[in-house]
Amino acid sequence: MRDAAMTDATAAAWTTLKTVAAEDAGVRIADRFAAEPERLTRMSVEAAGLYLDLSKQAWSLKGFQAALDLARAADVEGRRAALFGGAAVNGTEGRAVLHPALRAADGADFQALGEPVSGEVEMVRAAMRDYAEAVRSGTETGATGQRFQAVVHIGIGGSDLGPRVVWDALRPLNPVLDLRFVANIDPRDMAEALTGLDPETTLVVVVSKTFTTQETLANAEAAKAWLAAGLKGAGVERHFIGVTAAPERARTFGCGRTFAFRDWVGGRYSLWSAVSLSCAIGLGWDVFQGLLDGAAAMDAHFVAAPLDRNAPVLLALAQVYNVDGRGRRARTVAPYAHQLRRLSAFLQQLEMESNGKRVRRDGAPVEHGTCPVVFGEPGTNGQHAFFQQIHQGPEVVPAEFVVVAKTHGDQTESPLWANALAQMQALMVGKTADQARAEMIAGGMDEVQAERLAPHRAFPGDRPSTAILMERLTPSTLGALIALYEHKTFVEGVVWDINSFDQWGVELGKVLAQAILKDVAAGAPSADLDPSTAALMRRLT
Repeated sequence: MRDAAMTDATAAAWTTLKTVAAEDAGVRIADRFAAEPERLTRMSVEAAGLYLDLSKQAWSLKGFQAALDLARAADVEGRRAALFGGAAVNGTEGRAVLHPALRAADGADFQALGEPVSGEVEMVRAAMRDYAEAVRSGTETGATGQRFQAVVHIGIGGSDLGPRVVWDALRPLNPVLDLRFVANIDPRDMAEALTGLDPETTLVVVVSKTFTTQETLANAEAAKAWLAAGLKGAGVERHFIGVTAAPERARTFGCGRTFAFRDWVGGRYSLWSAVSLSCAIGLGWDVFQGLLDGAAAMDAHFVAAPLDRNAPVLLALAQVYNVDGRGRRARTVAPYAHQLRRLSAFLQQLEMESNGKRVRRDGAPVEHGTCPVVFGEPGTNGQHAFFQQIHQGPEVVPAEFVVVAKTHGDQTESPLWANALAQMQALMVGKTADQARAEMIAGGMDEVQAERLAPHRAFPGDRPSTAILMERLTPSTLGALIALYEHKTFVEGVVWDINSFDQWGVELGKVLAQAILKDVAAGAPSADLDPSTAALMRRLT
């Protein structure tokens, strides 16, 4: 009876949200500040070194409350407890999802399906720390006794994007080691990574959860061959490290040392684990620990804060409101910090692989929209590209602006963040055709020409945005930012009643690729191939 009651309550909450969202469409965002004096206070929150302002979102205070009521009806609090309690929240694979355990302080007591895991996490973390510092100090050397000067990180998906984000965001201008990444199976990617490196001073870190991923193993084979040629076949294993949940496979492949993580660590949530060993080596352990601490601080906020003051919850509900209340099926993320240039790509995988689902947890079709298309570029680059569309295109695309006050040294980068504030303001207020016409006439243009150009220079405005501010991009604030988005993604999955932690959609293409490769080896398309695919194969072989 309780489940039925929850279902009825959730259905009613969905109906209320959509009804209020339709009402909200009749009032512009800019006009709500006067009508709702408490708007900014209610819709802004600070957590773990970040400040979020959601007052430029399209919801009214009534819509804001309806979204919170939906979160409660969907049992966000109960599902959150299940996540942190190590329950099988990944129902299709029967797994716990415990990335918060990876950044918890020593002495934590996380359990996965009742099995204690914190001790194991601490053991792997200590091994990572010792190895990273040994490589950095020169205690750990290559086969010929020379210090490592470069690290080549091989992975794909979450085994690549997470560490890339961390390295780009936190790398010093003149790093102690040269860290390079390879993900694409195109041989050009590996060639670019290895060019200029010396096998005697290069460490290769191969990251694969199963150690069966086709792209990663193909690149690992290429790197192993390169090392073997340069080292004359001796001591290659000292240069070859595996990070995996299948250590035996890694050792069989030729890895001299392995660092493990468990199957309750999802790929796109794994950067807190040994998956980021390369970053720990390149950045130093103190920096990596700061990243973990910042994420743990966001975890503590997410667990303890009430829903209406909870940063990940509010960020998630803004997206649910836009997607399902207002029919807005795309969102852009614009980080105004060069160091965060890969954030949008990381969020594409985190959110779209997690929540790009069309069935509920019970297997029934979803009744609402789920994850929107996520895209973006760093500001101010995006202002000279896709911002044209979000200002004047017919589709309304909500935007998130991640703004860092001091991106380099102690100077406040006001030209940079002033652009971010101006873009958010412009998206909200817009400019009418009458205003555009009057400006042109005041500038000396004749009235006929001004009348002709006014529609082209008008901006509809009333386009929602969220600001996420931090004073500096430190290891701690980066950890908090990434954890913020992880928990946001989880909350959205709860509200949409989908499993955010499987990714069956990536599997079919892999299976069919193997079948096509068999046809290539046989020299001709099989009878099972459709005419188009067969014709394309003939052209490419």
